Formats: sequence, C-alpha cells, structure tokens
Amino acid sequence: MLHSTVTPAEKRQAFRAGLASGRIQRFPGAFTPLSARLIDDKGFEGVYISGAVMANELGLPDIGLTTLTEVAQRGAQISRNTDLPTLIDGDTGFGEPMNVARTVQVLEDAGVSGVHLEDQVNPKRCGHLDGKDVVDEKTAVNRIRAAVQARRDPGFVIMARTDIRGVEGLAAATERAKALQDAGADAIFAEAMADLTEFEAMRAAVDVPILANMTEFGKSDLFTVQQLQDVGVNMVIFPVSLQRIAMGAIERGLDALAATGTLASEVPAMQTRSRLYEVVDYSAYGEFDANVFTFDLRNNRS
Repeated sequence: MLHSTVTPAEKRQAFRAGLASGRIQRFPGAFTPLSARLIDDKGFEGVYISGAVMANELGLPDIGLTTLTEVAQRGAQISRNTDLPTLIDGDTGFGEPMNVARTVQVLEDAGVSGVHLEDQVNPKRCGHLDGKDVVDEKTAVNRIRAAVQARRDPGFVIMARTDIRGVEGLAAATERAKALQDAGADAIFAEAMADLTEFEAMRAAVDVPILANMTEFGKSDLFTVQQLQDVGVNMVIFPVSLQRIAMGAIERGLDALAATGTLASEVPAMQTRSRLYEVVDYSAYGEFDANVFTFDLRNNRS
C-alpha cells in the first residue's frame, strides 16, 4: 500500500550487487509510476527512468528542456512506487560542475538508486540521432569528478555516459570511457554502439560494469539479453519501449473510436479493471480502512 517499504539505501545496495552478480541486469523504462509497478511485478531487476520519456510526457522533444526539478519529481514518483532499484537519466547534469554536484544530491534525496551523466554539449539531443556534439575530455571528466565528490550515500551509483562514438568513432569512445572510469565513474554507458564487437571492445577497455541501450529505431541492432551478456554487458535498458507501445495502442484506439464511434473493438486488448486494482493493491487500502474497499470484483466482468 502507498509507497515501497524498501529504503533508497537498500535499493542502491541491490543495484550494486546486481551489477556485480555476473548476471545481466534488465531495466525496462517506466513512463509512469504505474508502469514501474508492472516492471516490478514481471520480475525484472530494475527500472530505468529516461530523460527522453520525461520530456515526451511533457510534450517536449529530448533536447535538454526539462529542468532538474521536473526530473527529480518524476524520479521520486517512480522510485517510491517500486521495490526495485531505479537508474535515472541526468542529462548533462543541468550545468557546470557545481550544478552537477547539486543534481546528484537532489536525485539522492528523490530516492533514485543511480544517475548517468553524459558528455554532450547543450543543447543536447537523443544519443541515436546524427548531428550531436560532445565536450572535450577535461570537461567530461570534471562532470564526473563533481558528481562523485558531491555524493553523500556511497551506495548511490554514478554512471558516466559517453556519446563520442557517433562523433569520433570507437577508439575515441574507449579512450573516453577509460578517462571517465579514472574520474570515479561506477559504470560506463557507451551510447550508440554499432554491433556486438563494439560492446566487446568497450568491455575490454574498462574494469567497471558497462550498459547497453536497446532503444528501437536507433543506431544499434536490437540484440537479445543473452547476446549482450555473452559479450560482457552488465546491464541493458529499454528506455522508451513501454511509452512507444502505449502510445501506439492509444493511437489505434483513437482511430477506432473516430471510425466506429465506440471502443468495443479495443476492449479485449485493454488492461481489465480487476488487473489494474491488483497492480495498485486496492485491497490493501481496504484492509487499512474498511470504508475504502467495499465491493467484490469476482462478479464484475471488467
């Protein structure tokens, strides 16, 4: 009922243990707090909170328009709705090193388990689009050093994301990853790797865990979880997938409603009322207060 009873510190330790377990950690992207409940229910290891998704939910493109306040608020809403660790997209840290330091502490207070910070310039863009640019190595390293220095909970995971592969190539990506590791990054997110051999090269370049981004319509093929584990990847995210699935279903439903005047044809694909009430744990509220849960779903077809 209400919020997770697993503390942020416990979730952070679970995140670190998962990264060190030798078993790839699967973090689907939650686009709402309710979707995080489903990720938890289906047995995944963690929940990813995508910056692109947060921007899109506000009707904005993913070009760095969201603020730290908006990101922290959504991160808190999602994190408190799951017992799983959460990794949040911190974009470029919302400014210079002092801003990066504040970002880390605000996100710690929001209850997320870790953050990744990238080396793009502002205005940033999706890592799988052309035309992006990255900062120099000194600037990228200073962002991560500031994040590490600002961290108060040693369990909080600071991950460094580099987008340099799409700008200067694989060799530059492995060198940048080494520098970010040396700056104190707990893990490396190398964006837009072209194939499995590039993930292998990244694995060989650094000693810390590495992340693979399996976003649809991007630069990387959609490798299976097993394929990624076989080349040494420690964690995989599916950042926008659930939002894309949901928005596709919404479009089809609206088309059906516009064409036929009813949504009867869409009902078989809908989540039922009873399943929704299971996910939000409606019955627990009734146990807490008998005046809340006063109905029986067994005879309700929805």
